[in-house]
Amino acid sequence: MRRLLAGRSIAVRLAASSLFWSSLILLIAGLILSAVYRQATERAFDERLLVYANDLAADLVGPGDQEPQRGLGSLGDPRFDIPLSGWYWQVGRLDAKPRDVKASRSLLGNPLPTLAEASPDRRFGQIRKDYAAGPEGRMLRMLERDIDLGEDGRFVVRLAGPADEISDAQRRFVMALVITFLLLGGALGLSTLFQIRFGLKPLLDLRAAVGSIRRGHSERIAGDYPSDIAPLAEELNLLLDANREILERARTQVGNLAHALKTPLSVIINEASEPTPELSARVREQAAIMRDQMDYYLNRARAAALAGTLGAVTEVGPVLEALARTFGKIYREKDLSVSVEAVEGLRFRGERQDLEEMAGNLVDNACKWAEARVAIRAGLGEDKARPVLRITVDDDGPGLPPEARAEAMRRGRRLDETKPGSGLGLSIVAELAAIYGGKLELGPSPLGGTRAEITVAGDMVA
Repeated sequence: MRRLLAGRSIAVRLAASSLFWSSLILLIAGLILSAVYRQATERAFDERLLVYANDLAADLVGPGDQEPQRGLGSLGDPRFDIPLSGWYWQVGRLDAKPRDVKASRSLLGNPLPTLAEASPDRRFGQIRKDYAAGPEGRMLRMLERDIDLGEDGRFVVRLAGPADEISDAQRRFVMALVITFLLLGGALGLSTLFQIRFGLKPLLDLRAAVGSIRRGHSERIAGDYPSDIAPLAEELNLLLDANREILERARTQVGNLAHALKTPLSVIINEASEPTPELSARVREQAAIMRDQMDYYLNRARAAALAGTLGAVTEVGPVLEALARTFGKIYREKDLSVSVEAVEGLRFRGERQDLEEMAGNLVDNACKWAEARVAIRAGLGEDKARPVLRITVDDDGPGLPPEARAEAMRRGRRLDETKPGSGLGLSIVAELAAIYGGKLELGPSPLGGTRAEITVAGDMVA
């Protein structure tokens, strides 16, 4: 059934599922009711036969009767006198040789079958019920009862009625049950179709709202939705907002890139118009500036486009350990101790390249200023009721005064010209962290130098 419904609409799946289970439930209920009704019908039929058997037994033990068979069989039902009517009675002695048997006129001398053979351990007073073939092969519902009258002898009373009365009643009940269940099934089907149409209407409205946005008729999904659909509509609105923000960031980065390249291009054009011995050096200098600016803004545009990508996650521990090994080799002449402490299962909700760039810049700066030790730690925190990844990088260098920390994160600012670099590292980290909904903070380190801490979106594998 699952394969048949694969690719079908929700309405078709709900309708097919409802039809299948409703039919199965009605079928099981019909079988149960039919069996219960047959048992009740047999029980009522047996009660009638038992009443007749008790009347015959009363005639056998009538007070003052020297002959128990006198006046036997006046049950007040004319069907016992109609030949082969299907209603029969028979009373016989078990201790007579040959057995003394009296029967209803309807039997026309035919004997009724016995339900239990005579035996020495046969207990008297039992009532036996079963189906058996009677005269002319007609199926009968029979009741057989043994009676012990002591000195008057032992008797067996047999009553029989046509089994087709039970079957006919059962057939009429099943027919009525089928008609009732067909009407009930039709009503359930109509109500199910109405419920499906009514229940899926919010989804149809949501699809229409999304189509309106795609055609440019509206910018957001508006309207009231049920509690289980409203979060989906809200998430779609947030996704639309994120896409608009990504597009706006990309446009801003392109504009900034054009502005940043304008000045170096003007310098190159001016220098080329007036050839001088220093032309080659100036061209290389301005080309290097242009290359750095292009790399910077292209990376920002890429990060802005990927920051909202669904499903992008990166394991934090392996990235930080790889950075520690790399910068340990780069600064091996300083004999630095670069340690990493990361919670197992910690993940960054973003691209691996961006995590490497943020953490790599912080570790690079720490290694430049550290005397002997750099400590990297990563853990899971909470910011505004959402999980965040916290990465701290501590060094034991000279540190930064409070007034210089904000200046250090400005793009292109270098506090010490003796150290290599372009001054873009911390600003890149700050802008990338902002793109991922986080921030960069600088402060004093317990090791004596500077602590750089970034908080970005993150989670942990359970």
